[in-house]
Amino acid sequence: MHSIKLVFIASLIGLSASQAFAEDAMGTMTMMKAGQVTAIMPDGHMGTMTPDAKMSGEMMKMAKPIKHCMMMMTDAKGKAYMVDTSTKKAQAECEKMAM
Repeated sequence: MHSIKLVFIASLIGLSASQAFAEDAMGTMTMMKAGQVTAIMPDGHMGTMTPDAKMSGEMMKMAKPIKHCMMMMTDAKGKAYMVDTSTKKAQAECEKMAM
């Protein structure tokens, strides 16, 4: 009876650890907060900031709204690319991924 409890506890620990590793491998998708700016560099690294009201107003003058789902990816060397999602098929794949 005692060994069954140990096996059960060990399996719970194993399941929770495997879930943590799976989330780390896949990455997490989060939404941007209101007023937040994200920069993506060609080498794949990203930065995020929340500018003050003045800077935000100046940036909004240059900004254009996103009209459809967009995808970014990196190659094996870490270089970042923007995927062309202008076709209906690409839009469907992009939206499926974002769900």
